[in-house]
Amino acid sequence: MLFLIDYNRREGKIVTLRAFDESARRLAQDARLELELDLHRNGIEREVVLLEAADEKAIRKTHRRYFEDLAELIKLPESGRGSVQ
Repeated sequence: MLFLIDYNRREGKIVTLRAFDESARRLAQDARLELELDLHRNGIEREVVLLEAADEKAIRKTHRRYFEDLAELIKLPESGRGSVQ
């Protein structure tokens, strides 16, 4: 799967998240370019990324900063908790 993310850094929020099948890679790439050009033409500064992962759960794990606020990001993942020896 491919995921097109339009992210507002200032607000720390995803503006849009679109999923594409692998077979629609060209469509996803064209959508990314069109979005970036549109934002640029309108003087809007946002981060636009196209990510590839098995599913949305995977990108939520590998790219947490797009999906969680600062307080959530500084917490250790459940697997990282426990006693330190």
